[in-house]
Amino acid sequence: MSDASPCLSCGACCSYFRVSFFWGECASSGGTVPDDLVVQINPSRVAMIGTDQKPARCCSLEGEVGSGTRCSIYEQRSSVCRDFESSWSQGEVNVDCDAARAAFGLAPLEQPPYEFELPISA
Repeated sequence: MSDASPCLSCGACCSYFRVSFFWGECASSGGTVPDDLVVQINPSRVAMIGTDQKPARCCSLEGEVGSGTRCSIYEQRSSVCRDFESSWSQGEVNVDCDAARAAFGLAPLEQPPYEFELPISA
């Protein structure tokens, strides 16, 4: 079984949802997200450039959705991105992940097989 994140061959969420968050996550306010990659959407929230319109595509997404992708600011990404998990990463479906994948014609992620350790008999 591969330990590679399914997100590295997906990127659908970065090209489907508006990525908005509190402006305090921007570098100029002590956060990590580079200021030049966001646009203000109201007095307290910003969005990643490219996700403030339809079709959406985050300006930090590199690669082709469904083929091979990466976030160019992965270590600096917002809490919204840090908190978003692919389906099955915590043992359950994420319907938002599945919806984003479906929008690009990608199948939902499948539940990985579980490995069980049998108790050692005495």
